[in-house]
Amino acid sequence: MKIPFNKPYLTGKEAHYMYEAVFTGKISGNGVFTKKCQKLFEEKYGFRKTLLTTSCTDALEMAAILIDIKPGDEVIIPSYTFVSTANAFVLRGAKIIFADSEKSTPNIDADKLEELITERTRAIVPVHYAGIACDMDKIMDLAEKYNLFVVEDAAQAIDSYYKGRPLGSIGHLAAMSFHETKNIISGEGGMLIINDERFLRRAEIIWEKGTNRAEFFRGEVDKYGWVDIGSSFLPSEIIAAFLYAQLENLDNIQAKRRQIWDYYYKNLKFLEEKGYLQLPDLPDYATNNAHMFYIVCNNLNVRTDLIKTLKENEILSVFHYLSLHKSPFYGDKHDGRELKNSDMYSDCLLRLPFYYELTEEELEKIVLTIRDFYEIRIQIEEIYERGGEN
Repeated sequence: MKIPFNKPYLTGKEAHYMYEAVFTGKISGNGVFTKKCQKLFEEKYGFRKTLLTTSCTDALEMAAILIDIKPGDEVIIPSYTFVSTANAFVLRGAKIIFADSEKSTPNIDADKLEELITERTRAIVPVHYAGIACDMDKIMDLAEKYNLFVVEDAAQAIDSYYKGRPLGSIGHLAAMSFHETKNIISGEGGMLIINDERFLRRAEIIWEKGTNRAEFFRGEVDKYGWVDIGSSFLPSEIIAAFLYAQLENLDNIQAKRRQIWDYYYKNLKFLEEKGYLQLPDLPDYATNNAHMFYIVCNNLNVRTDLIKTLKENEILSVFHYLSLHKSPFYGDKHDGRELKNSDMYSDCLLRLPFYYELTEEELEKIVLTIRDFYEIRIQIEEIYERGGEN
Protein backbone atom coordinates (compact mmCIF):
# COMPACT_ATOMS: atom_id res chain seq x y z
CA MET A 1 0.00 0.00 0.00
CA LYS A 2 1.85 3.08 -1.26
CA ILE A 3 0.49 6.32 0.16
CA PRO A 4 1.50 9.52 -1.67
CA PHE A 5 1.62 12.90 0.01
CA ASN A 6 -0.96 14.40 -2.35
CA LYS A 7 -3.35 13.14 -4.99
CA PRO A 8 -5.47 15.58 -7.04
CA TYR A 9 -9.20 14.91 -6.67
CA LEU A 10 -11.52 15.04 -9.68
CA THR A 11 -15.23 15.62 -9.18
CA GLY A 12 -16.15 14.07 -12.53
CA LYS A 13 -17.33 17.21 -14.33
CA GLU A 14 -13.95 18.78 -15.10
CA ALA A 15 -13.57 17.22 -18.56
CA HIS A 16 -17.23 17.95 -19.41
CA TYR A 17 -16.89 21.64 -18.60
CA MET A 18 -13.55 21.87 -20.38
CA TYR A 19 -15.18 20.34 -23.47
CA GLU A 20 -18.01 22.83 -23.14
CA ALA A 21 -15.51 25.70 -22.90
CA VAL A 22 -13.69 24.58 -26.03
CA PHE A 23 -16.90 24.52 -28.06
CA THR A 24 -18.10 27.94 -26.97
CA GLY A 25 -15.55 29.24 -29.45
CA LYS A 26 -13.72 31.30 -26.80
CA ILE A 27 -10.95 29.64 -24.84
CA SER A 28 -8.77 32.64 -23.98
CA GLY A 29 -9.42 34.47 -20.72
CA ASN A 30 -12.39 36.26 -19.19
CA GLY A 31 -15.12 34.17 -20.76
CA VAL A 32 -18.18 32.35 -19.44
CA PHE A 33 -16.43 30.08 -16.92
CA THR A 34 -14.14 32.83 -15.63
CA LYS A 35 -17.19 34.94 -14.88
CA LYS A 36 -19.00 32.00 -13.25
CA CYS A 37 -16.08 31.34 -10.89
CA GLN A 38 -15.68 34.98 -9.97
CA LYS A 39 -19.41 35.42 -9.37
CA LEU A 40 -19.49 32.34 -7.14
CA PHE A 41 -16.71 33.70 -4.93
CA GLU A 42 -18.22 37.16 -4.73
CA GLU A 43 -21.68 35.86 -3.80
CA LYS A 44 -20.59 33.08 -1.43
CA TYR A 45 -17.96 35.03 0.51
CA GLY A 46 -18.91 38.65 -0.09
CA PHE A 47 -15.62 39.58 -1.74
CA ARG A 48 -15.88 43.05 -3.31
CA LYS A 49 -14.33 41.91 -6.60
CA THR A 50 -12.37 38.87 -7.73
CA LEU A 51 -10.14 38.24 -10.74
CA LEU A 52 -8.94 34.77 -11.67
CA THR A 53 -5.22 34.57 -12.38
CA THR A 54 -2.85 31.94 -13.74
CA SER A 55 -1.38 31.47 -10.25
CA CYS A 56 -1.45 32.85 -6.73
CA THR A 57 2.02 34.20 -7.53
CA ASP A 58 0.49 36.32 -10.29
CA ALA A 59 -2.19 37.57 -7.91
CA LEU A 60 0.50 38.67 -5.44
CA GLU A 61 2.43 40.39 -8.23
CA MET A 62 -0.72 42.26 -9.23
CA ALA A 63 -1.16 43.33 -5.60
CA ALA A 64 2.39 44.68 -5.51
CA ILE A 65 1.68 46.75 -8.63
CA LEU A 66 -1.65 48.00 -7.28
CA ILE A 67 -0.21 49.33 -4.02
CA ASP A 68 2.54 50.96 -6.07
CA ILE A 69 5.56 49.30 -4.50
CA LYS A 70 8.76 51.14 -5.49
CA PRO A 71 12.48 50.53 -4.98
CA GLY A 72 13.37 51.13 -1.35
CA ASP A 73 9.90 50.47 0.05
CA GLU A 74 9.79 47.96 2.89
CA VAL A 75 7.32 45.09 3.03
CA ILE A 76 6.90 42.94 6.14
CA ILE A 77 6.29 39.23 5.56
CA PRO A 78 6.83 36.08 7.63
CA SER A 79 10.11 34.29 7.02
CA TYR A 80 8.26 30.98 7.15
CA THR A 81 6.42 31.15 3.84
CA PHE A 82 6.77 30.24 0.17
CA VAL A 83 9.15 32.31 -1.92
CA SER A 84 6.29 33.84 -3.99
CA THR A 85 5.18 35.88 -0.99
CA ALA A 86 8.50 37.70 -1.10
CA ASN A 87 9.24 37.57 -4.84
CA ALA A 88 6.11 39.51 -5.79
CA PHE A 89 7.41 42.55 -3.92
CA VAL A 90 11.12 42.05 -4.61
CA LEU A 91 10.30 42.27 -8.32
CA ARG A 92 9.04 45.82 -7.71
CA GLY A 93 12.23 46.75 -5.85
CA ALA A 94 11.02 46.32 -2.26
CA LYS A 95 13.21 45.46 0.69
CA ILE A 96 11.76 42.52 2.58
CA ILE A 97 11.59 42.75 6.36
CA PHE A 98 11.18 39.26 7.73
CA ALA A 99 8.97 38.64 10.77
CA ASP A 100 9.05 35.64 13.06
CA SER A 101 6.24 33.12 13.48
CA GLU A 102 4.20 32.58 16.59
CA LYS A 103 5.36 29.83 18.92
CA SER A 104 1.95 28.14 18.76
CA THR A 105 1.40 28.41 14.98
CA PRO A 106 3.56 29.09 11.90
CA ASN A 107 1.58 32.31 11.35
CA ILE A 108 3.22 35.72 11.58
CA ASP A 109 3.58 36.95 15.17
CA ALA A 110 1.33 40.01 15.16
CA ASP A 111 2.54 41.08 18.63
CA LYS A 112 6.04 41.69 17.28
CA LEU A 113 5.19 43.57 14.09
CA GLU A 114 5.12 47.14 15.35
CA GLU A 115 8.83 47.11 16.18
CA LEU A 116 9.55 46.27 12.51
CA ILE A 117 7.68 49.26 11.08
CA THR A 118 9.73 52.21 9.83
CA GLU A 119 8.99 55.29 7.76
CA ARG A 120 9.74 53.19 4.67
CA THR A 121 7.24 50.44 5.49
CA ARG A 122 4.58 50.18 2.83
CA ALA A 123 2.74 46.92 3.48
CA ILE A 124 2.26 43.90 5.72
CA VAL A 125 1.63 40.53 4.07
CA PRO A 126 0.22 38.00 6.56
CA VAL A 127 0.17 34.37 5.41
CA HIS A 128 -2.70 32.25 6.73
CA TYR A 129 -0.67 29.06 7.15
CA ALA A 130 -2.63 25.80 6.75
CA GLY A 131 -5.76 27.92 6.31
CA ILE A 132 -5.64 29.08 9.94
CA ALA A 133 -6.19 32.81 10.33
CA CYS A 134 -3.53 35.23 11.50
CA ASP A 135 -4.58 37.70 14.20
CA MET A 136 -6.09 40.13 11.70
CA ASP A 137 -7.47 42.68 14.17
CA LYS A 138 -3.96 43.43 15.44
CA ILE A 139 -2.59 43.58 11.91
CA MET A 140 -5.33 45.84 10.57
CA ASP A 141 -5.01 48.14 13.60
CA LEU A 142 -1.30 48.57 12.85
CA ALA A 143 -2.07 49.19 9.19
CA GLU A 144 -4.51 51.96 10.11
CA LYS A 145 -2.16 53.47 12.66
CA TYR A 146 0.78 53.67 10.25
CA ASN A 147 -1.13 54.08 6.97
CA LEU A 148 -0.02 50.72 5.57
CA PHE A 149 -1.57 48.30 3.11
CA VAL A 150 -2.41 44.73 4.07
CA VAL A 151 -2.21 42.03 1.41
CA GLU A 152 -3.50 38.70 2.68
CA ASP A 153 -1.60 35.71 1.33
CA ALA A 154 -4.62 33.42 1.49
CA ALA A 155 -3.11 30.80 -0.80
CA GLN A 156 -4.13 28.01 1.60
CA ALA A 157 -7.18 29.69 3.09
CA ILE A 158 -10.23 29.01 0.93
CA ASP A 159 -13.40 28.59 3.00
CA SER A 160 -11.72 29.58 6.26
CA TYR A 161 -12.75 32.40 8.58
CA TYR A 162 -11.51 34.92 11.13
CA LYS A 163 -14.17 35.89 13.67
CA GLY A 164 -16.84 35.03 11.12
CA ARG A 165 -15.18 36.91 8.25
CA PRO A 166 -13.87 34.93 5.26
CA LEU A 167 -10.11 34.98 4.93
CA GLY A 168 -9.24 37.11 1.94
CA SER A 169 -11.97 39.64 2.75
CA ILE A 170 -10.16 41.55 5.49
CA GLY A 171 -7.04 43.09 3.95
CA HIS A 172 -7.04 45.72 1.21
CA LEU A 173 -6.12 42.95 -1.23
CA ALA A 174 -5.70 39.18 -1.05
CA ALA A 175 -4.37 36.31 -3.14
CA MET A 176 -5.66 32.74 -3.27
CA SER A 177 -4.23 29.57 -4.87
CA PHE A 178 -5.78 26.69 -6.82
CA HIS A 179 -2.55 24.74 -7.24
CA GLU A 180 -3.06 20.98 -7.31
CA THR A 181 -2.01 20.70 -3.63
CA LYS A 182 -4.83 22.98 -2.46
CA ASN A 183 -8.37 22.11 -1.34
CA ILE A 184 -9.90 23.36 -4.61
CA ILE A 185 -7.68 22.98 -7.66
CA SER A 186 -7.20 23.81 -11.33
CA GLY A 187 -3.70 22.39 -11.71
CA GLU A 188 -2.14 25.83 -11.64
CA GLY A 189 -4.29 28.84 -10.89
CA GLY A 190 -5.04 31.65 -8.50
CA MET A 191 -7.22 34.64 -7.76
CA LEU A 192 -6.81 38.25 -6.75
CA ILE A 193 -9.38 39.56 -4.27
CA ILE A 194 -9.97 43.31 -4.24
CA ASN A 195 -11.63 44.68 -1.11
CA ASP A 196 -10.63 48.35 -1.39
CA GLU A 197 -12.63 50.31 -3.96
CA ARG A 198 -9.55 52.39 -4.82
CA PHE A 199 -8.16 49.40 -6.70
CA LEU A 200 -11.26 48.13 -8.51
CA ARG A 201 -10.75 49.73 -11.92
CA ARG A 202 -6.96 49.59 -12.04
CA ALA A 203 -6.89 45.91 -11.02
CA GLU A 204 -8.88 44.97 -14.10
CA ILE A 205 -6.60 47.07 -16.32
CA ILE A 206 -3.44 45.46 -14.96
CA TRP A 207 -5.13 42.06 -15.35
CA GLU A 208 -5.80 42.85 -19.03
CA LYS A 209 -2.15 43.62 -19.91
CA GLY A 210 -2.46 47.30 -19.03
CA THR A 211 -5.43 47.94 -21.31
CA ASN A 212 -9.04 48.93 -20.69
CA ARG A 213 -10.15 46.00 -22.86
CA ALA A 214 -12.68 44.70 -20.31
CA GLU A 215 -14.43 48.07 -20.23
CA PHE A 216 -14.59 48.04 -24.03
CA PHE A 217 -16.27 44.64 -24.15
CA ARG A 218 -18.81 45.79 -21.57
CA GLY A 219 -19.57 48.76 -23.82
CA GLU A 220 -18.29 51.32 -21.32
CA VAL A 221 -15.76 52.85 -23.78
CA ASP A 222 -15.86 53.01 -27.59
CA LYS A 223 -12.29 51.71 -28.00
CA TYR A 224 -9.57 50.31 -25.84
CA GLY A 225 -5.85 50.96 -25.61
CA TRP A 226 -2.76 50.86 -23.44
CA VAL A 227 -3.49 52.91 -20.32
CA ASP A 228 -1.25 51.44 -17.57
CA ILE A 229 1.35 48.78 -16.88
CA GLY A 230 0.13 45.20 -16.73
CA SER A 231 0.72 41.68 -17.90
CA SER A 232 -1.05 38.57 -19.12
CA PHE A 233 -2.48 37.49 -15.79
CA LEU A 234 -5.70 35.87 -17.06
CA PRO A 235 -6.06 32.08 -17.09
CA SER A 236 -7.64 30.41 -20.11
CA GLU A 237 -11.28 29.37 -20.10
CA ILE A 238 -10.12 25.74 -20.00
CA ILE A 239 -8.52 26.32 -16.60
CA ALA A 240 -11.57 28.26 -15.38
CA ALA A 241 -13.88 25.45 -16.54
CA PHE A 242 -11.86 22.89 -14.55
CA LEU A 243 -11.99 25.18 -11.52
CA TYR A 244 -15.75 25.67 -11.77
CA ALA A 245 -16.33 21.90 -11.56
CA GLN A 246 -14.33 21.90 -8.35
CA LEU A 247 -16.14 24.90 -6.88
CA GLU A 248 -19.51 23.27 -7.45
CA ASN A 249 -18.33 20.52 -5.08
CA LEU A 250 -16.71 22.79 -2.51
CA ASP A 251 -18.94 21.80 0.42
CA ASN A 252 -18.53 18.08 -0.24
CA ILE A 253 -14.76 18.37 -0.61
CA GLN A 254 -14.48 20.39 2.58
CA ALA A 255 -16.60 17.94 4.58
CA LYS A 256 -14.40 15.01 3.56
CA ARG A 257 -11.18 16.90 4.27
CA ARG A 258 -12.39 17.83 7.74
CA GLN A 259 -13.10 14.15 8.46
CA ILE A 260 -9.51 13.29 7.53
CA TRP A 261 -8.13 16.16 9.64
CA ASP A 262 -10.23 15.12 12.63
CA TYR A 263 -9.05 11.49 12.34
CA TYR A 264 -5.42 12.55 12.48
CA TYR A 265 -6.00 14.91 15.38
CA LYS A 266 -8.01 12.44 17.46
CA ASN A 267 -5.59 9.55 16.96
CA LEU A 268 -2.37 11.50 17.47
CA LYS A 269 -3.52 13.67 20.37
CA PHE A 270 -2.13 11.33 23.03
CA LEU A 271 1.38 11.75 21.60
CA GLU A 272 1.07 15.50 22.09
CA GLU A 273 -0.20 14.97 25.62
CA LYS A 274 2.92 12.93 26.38
CA GLY A 275 5.12 15.72 25.00
CA TYR A 276 6.43 13.81 21.98
CA LEU A 277 5.15 16.22 19.33
CA GLN A 278 2.99 19.29 18.74
CA LEU A 279 -0.30 19.20 16.83
CA PRO A 280 -1.84 22.16 14.95
CA ASP A 281 -3.17 24.85 17.26
CA LEU A 282 -6.50 26.47 16.42
CA PRO A 283 -6.92 29.95 17.96
CA ASP A 284 -10.42 30.75 19.18
CA TYR A 285 -10.78 33.44 16.48
CA ALA A 286 -10.08 31.01 13.62
CA THR A 287 -11.85 28.19 11.82
CA ASN A 288 -10.20 25.15 10.25
CA ASN A 289 -10.53 24.57 6.50
CA ALA A 290 -8.57 21.30 6.69
CA HIS A 291 -5.99 22.40 4.15
CA MET A 292 -3.28 20.19 5.62
CA PHE A 293 -2.36 18.21 8.69
CA TYR A 294 1.07 18.74 10.15
CA ILE A 295 2.93 17.73 13.27
CA VAL A 296 5.85 19.54 14.86
CA CYS A 297 8.57 17.15 16.01
CA ASN A 298 10.75 17.98 19.01
CA ASN A 299 13.90 18.39 16.92
CA LEU A 300 15.36 17.93 13.44
CA ASN A 301 16.79 14.48 14.16
CA VAL A 302 13.42 13.12 15.22
CA ARG A 303 11.78 14.53 12.09
CA THR A 304 14.48 13.07 9.84
CA ASP A 305 14.10 9.65 11.44
CA LEU A 306 10.29 9.81 11.23
CA ILE A 307 10.36 10.73 7.53
CA LYS A 308 12.68 7.76 6.94
CA THR A 309 10.44 5.39 8.89
CA LEU A 310 7.33 6.50 7.06
CA LYS A 311 9.10 6.14 3.70
CA GLU A 312 10.22 2.62 4.62
CA ASN A 313 6.52 1.89 5.12
CA GLU A 314 5.68 3.41 1.70
CA ILE A 315 4.20 6.58 3.20
CA LEU A 316 5.37 9.88 1.78
CA SER A 317 5.54 12.75 4.26
CA VAL A 318 7.24 16.06 3.54
CA PHE A 319 8.56 19.03 5.46
CA HIS A 320 7.68 22.50 4.23
CA TYR A 321 9.36 25.90 3.99
CA LEU A 322 12.95 26.80 4.75
CA SER A 323 13.24 30.18 6.49
CA LEU A 324 13.55 32.80 3.77
CA HIS A 325 15.75 35.03 5.94
CA LYS A 326 18.43 32.31 5.63
CA SER A 327 17.92 31.67 1.92
CA PRO A 328 20.86 31.77 -0.52
CA PHE A 329 19.22 34.63 -2.41
CA TYR A 330 18.15 36.90 0.43
CA GLY A 331 20.13 35.79 3.47
CA ASP A 332 22.80 38.46 3.13
CA LYS A 333 20.09 41.15 2.90
CA HIS A 334 18.49 40.18 6.23
CA ASP A 335 19.24 42.46 9.17
CA GLY A 336 20.62 39.65 11.31
CA ARG A 337 17.73 39.21 13.75
CA GLU A 338 17.23 35.68 15.02
CA LEU A 339 13.83 34.29 14.03
CA LYS A 340 13.81 31.26 16.25
CA ASN A 341 10.22 30.14 15.70
CA SER A 342 10.55 30.29 11.92
CA ASP A 343 13.72 28.21 12.16
CA MET A 344 12.02 25.78 14.52
CA TYR A 345 9.22 25.15 12.01
CA SER A 346 11.76 24.81 9.20
CA ASP A 347 13.54 22.09 11.21
CA CYS A 348 10.64 20.36 12.90
CA LEU A 349 7.35 20.71 10.97
CA LEU A 350 6.23 17.64 9.02
CA ARG A 351 3.20 17.41 6.74
CA LEU A 352 1.32 14.12 6.59
CA PRO A 353 -0.44 12.71 3.50
CA PHE A 354 -3.66 14.63 2.90
CA TYR A 355 -6.07 14.29 -0.02
CA TYR A 356 -9.77 13.64 -0.63
CA GLU A 357 -9.45 9.94 -1.50
CA LEU A 358 -7.33 9.03 1.52
CA THR A 359 -9.08 5.97 2.99
CA GLU A 360 -9.57 5.03 6.62
CA GLU A 361 -7.34 2.01 6.05
CA GLU A 362 -4.57 4.28 4.79
CA LEU A 363 -5.10 6.73 7.64
CA GLU A 364 -4.88 3.89 10.13
CA LYS A 365 -1.60 2.73 8.60
CA ILE A 366 -0.11 6.24 8.82
CA VAL A 367 -1.18 6.73 12.43
CA LEU A 368 0.01 3.28 13.53
CA THR A 369 3.38 3.81 11.84
CA ILE A 370 3.82 7.09 13.71
CA ARG A 371 2.75 5.50 17.00
CA ASP A 372 5.14 2.59 16.53
CA PHE A 373 7.96 4.99 15.69
CA TYR A 374 7.53 6.87 18.96
CA GLU A 375 7.03 3.73 21.05
CA ILE A 376 10.33 2.33 19.77
CA ARG A 377 12.13 5.62 20.48
CA ILE A 378 10.66 5.73 23.96
CA GLN A 379 11.82 2.17 24.67
CA ILE A 380 15.33 2.97 23.45
CA GLU A 381 15.47 6.11 25.59
CA GLU A 382 14.35 4.14 28.64
CA ILE A 383 17.06 1.53 28.03
CA TYR A 384 19.71 4.26 27.83
CA GLU A 385 18.37 5.89 31.00
CA ARG A 386 18.50 2.58 32.90
CA GLY A 387 22.00 2.02 31.64
CA GLY A 388 23.01 5.44 32.89
CA GLU A 389 21.60 4.68 36.31
CA ASN A 390 23.70 1.53 36.53
